[in-house]
Amino acid sequence: MSEKTAESMLAPTPVLSLDDKLGLVKRKIDKKSHIEVNQEGFRTCPDQPILFICPAKVYEKHPDNGDCIVNFENCLECGTCQVVCRAYVKWDNPQGGFGVSYQFG
Repeated sequence: MSEKTAESMLAPTPVLSLDDKLGLVKRKIDKKSHIEVNQEGFRTCPDQPILFICPAKVYEKHPDNGDCIVNFENCLECGTCQVVCRAYVKWDNPQGGFGVSYQFG
């Protein structure tokens, strides 16, 4: 491993986009989602916080029918959605052998 120089340590940290950050997470994606959204519960939720609280932007609103689209393959397994939207989100750990493993941190 090479030694870090003072100059390299003082270099600004590159700004990464969300896609770049998600690229640092190693994942083995199952074909079956580990997240279920009760669509009626989603539609009747006044502020629909699930669209904003997920750091990986797993949830998005379908522009035509208003359903919640679940991009489960982006999930970081942080559990934030389960805390904030427990009334209409059912989140389980992925099946054994699937899910995320962090490369750094």
